[in-house]
Amino acid sequence: MSERVTVVVATQNRRGGLADALERLAGLSPASPVIVVDNASTDGTAQMVRARFPGVRVVVLPRNIGAAARNAGAREAATDLVAFSDDDSWWAPGALARAAEHFDAHPRLGLLAARMLVGAREELDPVCDAMAASPLGTEPDLPGPSVLGFVACGAVVRRDAFLQAGGFHERFLVGGEEELLALDLATAGWGLAYVDDVVAHHHPSPSRNPSRRRRIQRRNALWAAWLRRPLSAVAGHTLAALGAGLRDADARAGLGEALTRGAWVLRERRVVPAGVERRVRRLERGKGA
Repeated sequence: MSERVTVVVATQNRRGGLADALERLAGLSPASPVIVVDNASTDGTAQMVRARFPGVRVVVLPRNIGAAARNAGAREAATDLVAFSDDDSWWAPGALARAAEHFDAHPRLGLLAARMLVGAREELDPVCDAMAASPLGTEPDLPGPSVLGFVACGAVVRRDAFLQAGGFHERFLVGGEEELLALDLATAGWGLAYVDDVVAHHHPSPSRNPSRRRRIQRRNALWAAWLRRPLSAVAGHTLAALGAGLRDADARAGLGEALTRGAWVLRERRVVPAGVERRVRRLERGKGA
């Protein structure tokens, strides 16, 4: 059944890690189609994939658009379901077939957030603990706790729902890009659920820049609030960001980027329905926000 699920892998300048991830994906049984979307790499990534993995389709982008590269892969997919991986993650054997069963059994399910095992010790990602304990509970027409967030490299989506919601925003690059998409899927009426019997593995690349990732996450959290939340929530998140910026250099840099590069936000601002906002506030209260 995993032939129904296309794996889309976004990458940039990590050909070594990508090769390892593709080797692991090639071992899935039954095999899933794989599309690699190359964010304008300069290290020969596309050439490596074509030479070593001739069954993998490669889409080369003219510039780096970060997480939005996944949109290009989803558009190219010929299956009704799409699973996202990064160049440092892959799906466990049987995971995608199980995911397809959940989508078949739950027609409102738009996004499935998998259980993520991190590193060689396969420790559960703390985000999974939070999703499993979601204050939103488990709705009767979904296969697990309802969520309004997820880890992109451990998510399976209904392709049409993902594309109709607009996919990942091109300006967000990589780092906290999931929140805006989750709000847009929920606004369109789709369910998002954490399902712990679908498993993905994530071995974070050592080439990551943690400080840059934190800065982008702070920026994107603000942009998501400014784009979709009512003014009261916008004010609260902005004041909290100002306070964090007084204590933390990455938070200060993220706030600065959000302000100096966010003129476009007003043009794209579209506030979520009241029902979605109530669910967001319930989640924030559950986190002590």
